Amino acid sequence: MGRKLLLEKAHIEGIRNYDVYRKNGGYTAMEKAFKMSPADVVEEVKKSGLRGRGGAGFPTGMKWSFLAKPEGVPRYLVCNADESEPGTFKDRYLMEFLPHLLIEGLIISSYALGVNTTYIYIRGEFAWIPDILEQAIAEAKQNNFLGKNILGSGFDCEIYVHRGAGAYICGEETALIESLEGKRGNPRIKPPFPAVKGLYDCPTVVNNVETLAAVVPIIEMGGEEYAKIGIGKSTGTKLISACGNINKPGVYEIDMTISVEEFIYSDEYCGGIPNGKRLKACIPGGSSVPILPANLLLTTAKGEKRMMTYESLADGGFPTGSMMGSGGFIVLDEDQCVVRHTYSLARFYRHESCGQCSPCREGTGWMEKILYNIETGKGKMSDIDLLWDIQSKIEGNTICPLGDAAAWPVAAAIRHFRDEFEWHVLNPDEAQKRNFGLAHYADPIGVSVV
Repeated sequence: MGRKLLLEKAHIEGIRNYDVYRKNGGYTAMEKAFKMSPADVVEEVKKSGLRGRGGAGFPTGMKWSFLAKPEGVPRYLVCNADESEPGTFKDRYLMEFLPHLLIEGLIISSYALGVNTTYIYIRGEFAWIPDILEQAIAEAKQNNFLGKNILGSGFDCEIYVHRGAGAYICGEETALIESLEGKRGNPRIKPPFPAVKGLYDCPTVVNNVETLAAVVPIIEMGGEEYAKIGIGKSTGTKLISACGNINKPGVYEIDMTISVEEFIYSDEYCGGIPNGKRLKACIPGGSSVPILPANLLLTTAKGEKRMMTYESLADGGFPTGSMMGSGGFIVLDEDQCVVRHTYSLARFYRHESCGQCSPCREGTGWMEKILYNIETGKGKMSDIDLLWDIQSKIEGNTICPLGDAAAWPVAAAIRHFRDEFEWHVLNPDEAQKRNFGLAHYADPIGVSVV
């Protein structure tokens, strides 16, 4: 049974309410933090090895240490709850069922950073969750965990919930800040980075929901103990949103010591693939990370067992690996069509492009059109190379990572499933009636297919 730090109490009836959360140990980590200095709290987060759980995986303690602290200038903490990545829904689960865990994490983090005003920027489509969060904030305030002179410490903190309008681009921290200021959610050119010049031109830290919630167990158990969980630099636990062709879709908390194979097939987690079908491919970290065929998903190119860690999932780089990303784990069985799937993603990224950068604005549109032609039996062999060329001109040439997010799925699909694309072009009529199937995508690495 894997270790649970965030979801340990999710099953307790009424845990959403303050009284139940408090009776079950809630806000004790905050009380502990307030007996420490802010610098000591930051140090514990550094010791924990906690990495950003939103996708980038950047060390949280290091990010906090970059926060500028000019005299007489307010600082801000922004919780990024704009969970827009297709295949990812773990932050929504946390906010809906354990709102006080997030609020406690926000208060501790605000105290550590010297922040008196904190915002939760939440995705517009999560229409029912702001009410849950605002109730939790009101309950915390009634019990002197928020507001003026919290617990007699002299520290003041207010938390506000801001509803976004439902744009994928606002998951990027500078676009989120622009939207929070009431402007169009276009990413900013960096530098300056938000840590120096963020919300209202003041020093700002932007962290993901899961990241901030993880601060609670870190303070409870201590950074060094937290760091003992997991493998190497993949410390602590990670929430995984598992979906697609699996028997048990849902949100799972793993301690990053298990293999990908165990995660997919064990009864504790995904419970295998329905109807006796075979595994074809998987996107392990949300729609923007590279898709992997079954053989490279379960085993690295070196022949080692692929583990559910940041390092192992990335082993081999993009030629043979992928990324942990946001933990949106999308499983495809033998009946799925990679071309159709890639087209769906390209359509999404074209729609969500803010249009600020021409490589992304134009490139996503062209990738969608070409993939549509291949999928509908109107493609040419030259289209495959054209797709490759377009994605290569988008990657690394945009202000924000959305360009990369649009390019990587297309690049990985062509890299690993080129024969499927070619089959669509060469068999346009048949491709409309059936899918390509499993082919050799599950063959052991190093075995040639006749």
